[in-house]
Amino acid sequence: MKDPVAPTQNRTQYTGEHCDAHHPVLAAIDLGTNSCRLLIASVNVAGLKKTFFRRRSDSGSWKVIDSFARIVRLGEGLHKTGELSEEAINRSIEALKICRDKIDFNHATRVRAVATEACRRAVNGHVLIERARHELGLEIEIINSGEEARLALTGCAAVLNPKTPYAVVFDIGGGSTEAIWLRVNETGRKRPGYPIPFEVIDSVSLPYGVVTVSESYAQHSSSPKIHEDVRAHVRNEMSRFVLKNKIQNHIENSQVQLVGSSGTVTTLAAIKMGLVRYERRAIDGLFIETEDLKKISQKILFMSQTERIQHPCIGGGRAEFVVVGSAILEGICDAIQIQQLRVADRGVREGILSELLVNIDKTPKTSFPPRHV
Repeated sequence: MKDPVAPTQNRTQYTGEHCDAHHPVLAAIDLGTNSCRLLIASVNVAGLKKTFFRRRSDSGSWKVIDSFARIVRLGEGLHKTGELSEEAINRSIEALKICRDKIDFNHATRVRAVATEACRRAVNGHVLIERARHELGLEIEIINSGEEARLALTGCAAVLNPKTPYAVVFDIGGGSTEAIWLRVNETGRKRPGYPIPFEVIDSVSLPYGVVTVSESYAQHSSSPKIHEDVRAHVRNEMSRFVLKNKIQNHIENSQVQLVGSSGTVTTLAAIKMGLVRYERRAIDGLFIETEDLKKISQKILFMSQTERIQHPCIGGGRAEFVVVGSAILEGICDAIQIQQLRVADRGVREGILSELLVNIDKTPKTSFPPRHV
């Protein structure tokens, strides 16, 4: 599901008089294995509170003024060749061009752009980075899995419950699935940009992503047999993580919260809500029973591909990946036997913006080199 973004010409342009030192504009780009996503926010420094990206934050301190998401399938064919294909690079450059146009239009002065699993794994990831720099004047940083997980956690931190001492936060990506076990410190010193303090205890990166697994099984990826195989593999690997950290013991003492981020989680949540079009405000922060998620996953599994494409909460962009994503999600829920999951429609982009905000007085303004036409 793409972010619902109005055409650029219908948006208010943030001119120089608005984007001064007191009202900077921040931008974050997350170039993943499957999609390219952008978020732009305007900040009122004087009104800034320590509640950035809370669900009901002080709207006078910051405002999301533009966003963009496009499925680019950057990791298409990567598991076979070890390289990014020319077609995938071209699709990504086209999406990044739109991001650059939006950054220019909104006069963003502080920008961070990152690339994740596909560029990490590809032997020619530097080709995309160099083209983005040369053609678009965009500096894209290839980050490691630890940094990706940290940024995703920072983006999701606003939905954590400070009264529950532990949490598992997971993100089902295109190339891998990240899970983090953390301790919430309710009495600790709060930091700007972080709704509550937390400490990462352990993390795991599973080699199962919606794009890589789908391509590995090709036309069979949506079959019940493959669904069960993927679910079992994820369950087994996550169970080792759960056992290692004695997570189930804490669950039995009602000390754990489960937070899920990814297109798979938000898609299933939207189906549960019966939405006719995706609404972030209705999904972000939503609590949903894990048994309900499993039921929806099974319902999707036995849909035809046409039914998935025509479903308003799935659509053509996610139809071929949602079955694999659902299998990964079921495997996680099998291993972490908890009654409820909280949905986070946020991740790396929000984490980047949150950190740019925290360091707003320290972060230098972005100076773009000229674009080559």
